Amino acid sequence: MEHFTYKINITGTVQGVGFRPFVYALSQRHLVAGTVSNNSKGVEIYVNADSITLKQFLIALEYESPLLATIDSIKHEEVDYREFEDFQIIETEEEGEVTVNIPPDVSICSDCEKELFDPNNRRYGHPFITCTNCGVRYSIIYDLPYDRKQTSMKFFEMCKTCDEEYNNPLDRRYHAQPIGCWDCGPTLELRIRNEELRIEQSEIVDKTVQLLMDGNIIAVKGVGGYHLMCDATNVGAIAKLRERKRRPSKPFAVMVRDMTMARKWAVINPIEEKLLCSKERPIVLCKIVDSNEQIVGHGIAPNISRIGLFLPYTPLHLLLLTKLNRPLVATSANVTDEPICTNLEELEKLQGVYDYVLEHDRQIINGCDDSVLMVVKEQQVMLRRARGYAPASVKLPFELTQNALALGANQKSTIAIGFGKEAILSPHIGDLNSIGSVAYYEKNIETLKRIYDFRPQIIIHDKHPQYESTKYAKGNHKGLPLCEVQHHYAHILGVMAEKQIRGKVLGVAFDGTGYGDDGHLWGGEFLVCDYDAYERVAHLNYFKLLGGAKAIKEPKRVALSLLFDLYGEEAMRLDSPTIHAFTDVELRTYYLSWKKGLNAPLSSSVGRLFDAVASLLGVCQVMSFEGESGMLLEELYDTSVAGHYSFGYDDGIIDVLPMVKALLEESDATVAVSKFFHTLVEMISMMHSKYDLPLVLSGGVFQNRVLLELVLEKIPKAIIANDIPPNDGGIALGQVVGSLV
Repeated sequence: MEHFTYKINITGTVQGVGFRPFVYALSQRHLVAGTVSNNSKGVEIYVNADSITLKQFLIALEYESPLLATIDSIKHEEVDYREFEDFQIIETEEEGEVTVNIPPDVSICSDCEKELFDPNNRRYGHPFITCTNCGVRYSIIYDLPYDRKQTSMKFFEMCKTCDEEYNNPLDRRYHAQPIGCWDCGPTLELRIRNEELRIEQSEIVDKTVQLLMDGNIIAVKGVGGYHLMCDATNVGAIAKLRERKRRPSKPFAVMVRDMTMARKWAVINPIEEKLLCSKERPIVLCKIVDSNEQIVGHGIAPNISRIGLFLPYTPLHLLLLTKLNRPLVATSANVTDEPICTNLEELEKLQGVYDYVLEHDRQIINGCDDSVLMVVKEQQVMLRRARGYAPASVKLPFELTQNALALGANQKSTIAIGFGKEAILSPHIGDLNSIGSVAYYEKNIETLKRIYDFRPQIIIHDKHPQYESTKYAKGNHKGLPLCEVQHHYAHILGVMAEKQIRGKVLGVAFDGTGYGDDGHLWGGEFLVCDYDAYERVAHLNYFKLLGGAKAIKEPKRVALSLLFDLYGEEAMRLDSPTIHAFTDVELRTYYLSWKKGLNAPLSSSVGRLFDAVASLLGVCQVMSFEGESGMLLEELYDTSVAGHYSFGYDDGIIDVLPMVKALLEESDATVAVSKFFHTLVEMISMMHSKYDLPLVLSGGVFQNRVLLELVLEKIPKAIIANDIPPNDGGIALGQVVGSLV
């Protein structure tokens, strides 16, 4: 049968995932000659084959691809005939616009784990064991295409044995860029303050385990940054960590050795188990085992019945947990509201928090925090999209007319670049509340622009004039057109983009704060929208935030404002937990502020309504972390309570005051909280009944498990995002597609 030469181009996540050796193995099976190489768009193959063999080859490419690969497209064409003697993997071609996807960091694979604990293997106990199918990727990349010389592994010259593995197309470590061994790979060091302890490499893990057992807090350098770690069964160590980190009640994540250990701490359903054991190894929020008082009572998750668990994803974590045989608190090493620390210089800011540092000499190029998910009604809900999941491509429902740089919001910030029919969403960056966080934000922008050789043609930002992202848009891109996209519209657009929705929807955007078209703070919004326009068809009635931004952290201020709305000056004489949380002087001052509207911006926020309810019921007057009031209200919800409170509705205004008044008259806090949740669901259901449109939910309030579960029970076809966060981490994706408006 006559042979022809075919050129095959494959796009997607196809570099750094073992794709070229996979193609080489296929060539041996199908007895074809040719070449395979990486280029700026993906993988390029030339083969000499007859038409039948080509068809079989293409099918195998699509359906047998490596575990870590994600194929977006396979295109082939016949070209001028070339003579090939055999099949070869050739050098990377670097010309052209970069469109290949950056491979994210993934966990250690089962083959490497077996070798790690095999005394007869030359990499036995090596804390950086890896192969083509696992390990670090994004966190060590300077640039694409993904080759060793483009990563921080370029500083480690391979020994003869590693080099042979690296250059053998049939070896599991062929072109595995991060490989090394005891002789040539990265090394550990244990430090106390700025001083390195003189310990043999083979003894460092054992010494670290002993320090953890003694109650010390260790800053452990991982994949995308450092964790602060301590023994999760040591009450004193946990208390010390809370005191030093000034984190009185926010739950800690816990790393467990395996599923057996995980089940001692939490009730885990099959979907949660699948996520925990996935190659991404995210933190998964699970229900605490009822009998495990240690978690709630001893400081891991005070007053909360959920715990964030995750399995070890590096060989170093595995070694520590196997030798310790106890779970570890593993919280991000960062100053509050700042990005995760990625080097010793940044870590010095936390010197008063940790006792020792377990350091290694593989440089972290791109910081990346742990991803966080939960499962609600059998659906994955992404709370923080980072390690394992990002950066990654999101396919858009239409083609962009120009390259778009979307700058996100101000809290839980991410950025996105959009070109063609795809957007690349950065990993979680964090809140832009400090000089350090803004610098990290700008670094992430430059990283994506550099790696993708990306030149924006339009800059998209939030409408809020005081957001750092808005300031960055207006101050750093002279000559480029700017586009504002309203915050809550962007929330809904993000879900629409992920789910490839093309028509009109009824979007429900419930969150804490977002700048509205009228200059007020929105957050309880019902929008009829598509990619061309949006209409605000309903919202919660406005109430005042006494003290402005201070009200975000003090629920009592929001509740007091609602009491003034109901009772005016008489509110100061009520027998209420909210009133008792203020002095007489404060009450008079805030009454004048409410009456005259001084430092009391108007808000329609459901997030602030949660805060107010928590205050009115005496659950929480001042929050120590964002979302605390909602978490505490979740704990009071009772499935046996039926009914909801009344609320007003007139010309698109949903009046919550009748609900607040009824709630004040409720003697049982559990009943009050349960009916409050039901009332929010009833509001959504009422609006849904008015519009024959798909219902899309987004905004940080939908991170509340109880509320989301109740809405999905009442309206099973309601659409939520599964791959981007409902919080402001999903805003940038919505901005990319909102740039059309």
